[in-house]
Amino acid sequence: QLQLVESGGGLVQPGGSLRLSCAASGFPLGAYAIGWFRQAPGKEREGVSCISGSGGITHYADSVKGRFTISRDFAKNTVYLQMSSLKPEDTAVYSCATRMLSCSNRPDLYNYWGQGTQVTVSS
Repeated sequence: QLQLVESGGGLVQPGGSLRLSCAASGFPLGAYAIGWFRQAPGKEREGVSCISGSGGITHYADSVKGRFTISRDFAKNTVYLQMSSLKPEDTAVYSCATRMLSCSNRPDLYNYWGQGTQVTVSS
C-alpha cells in the first residue's frame, strides 16, 4: 500500500529553521516526483517545492527561493524540505504528494498525499 507520512513540523520563531520529512512506503521514491504543498487558513493550497524522481531537477515557488531546499535520500525513501529564515507568512499545513513523471505545481495532478504537518512561525 502506497503511503506518505510527513513529520518535522512545529512552532518556530521568525528567522528560525525546520526540516520537514516525507517518508514513503509501498513504492520506490525514485520512480516518482515528490511535491511539497502548503495551505494556510482561508487560502488555497499552493505549491512550495518539487523534486524529480531522479532527484536531479528541483523547483521552488518564488516566495521560498533561497530559503527552502528540497532533497531526497534514496536509501531512506524519504524526501526532505529544509526551511530556513522562516517568516510568519510561512505558517501553514505542509503536505507532500507524489505523481509519476515530472514535477507540477498543480495539486490536482498528484495522486497520493500525506496527512500533513503543521508549521507555525510566530514570536
